[in-house]
Amino acid sequence: MMEKDEFEYAAPAVIFPGQTAHESAYRTAHDLLSRRFPVEALELLEPALAEDPDNIGLRTMRAWAYMLRAQLTKAETELRWLVGQDPSDAWSQHSLGRVLERQDRLEDALGPLRLAAVMSDDYDHQAAVYRVSNRISQRSE
Repeated sequence: MMEKDEFEYAAPAVIFPGQTAHESAYRTAHDLLSRRFPVEALELLEPALAEDPDNIGLRTMRAWAYMLRAQLTKAETELRWLVGQDPSDAWSQHSLGRVLERQDRLEDALGPLRLAAVMSDDYDHQAAVYRVSNRISQRSE
């Protein structure tokens, strides 16, 4: 007889007709991350990335998971790779800037944040540039 504490439920992978395992991993990880379950998302992403290490979508989800877990060095590495693959990706640029800001590397953060703000014209991206610029100005006073 199984003890109550020994029971472990593992949900099967959800794969819709015509969908690859990587697409399923991406969609499920996105759902988990939007509900703030980065550990579970990483458990799902790592095997998929072992099979396809250059999958930009999966690596984007992994960067997001690292950011949620405050694993800033890993997030920075992942985001620098993503920016290297597509410098015009505003999300990757902004996220890299935010990770650098969270590490208190404000001067390094300003470049990616500015690029993201210009590319997206998003209020949050512009606010990040303003916030970091002000923090840099306050340091030099």
